Amino acid sequence: MSEKRITLGPKPNKVLSSRADVWVRNRSTDTEEPIKRLTIDLPISLHSKIKATCAMRGAKMVEEIRELLIQKYGNQ
Repeated sequence: MSEKRITLGPKPNKVLSSRADVWVRNRSTDTEEPIKRLTIDLPISLHSKIKATCAMRGAKMVEEIRELLIQKYGNQ
């Protein structure tokens, strides 16, 4: 039996991690209100449909989903 070897990349360092945190906090949005990140789990089939539809429209998934949430819950 042959032995399988897996090479792992370097450990993430705090400098790169803190850069990502700064980017998330400072990214531009359509609103002046602070932004809060939301993570949801979707069935693969639904994710694929959303992604394909957005790609055909040239839209970003986050913009489409944000618009749906604003329609449902308002922009307050």
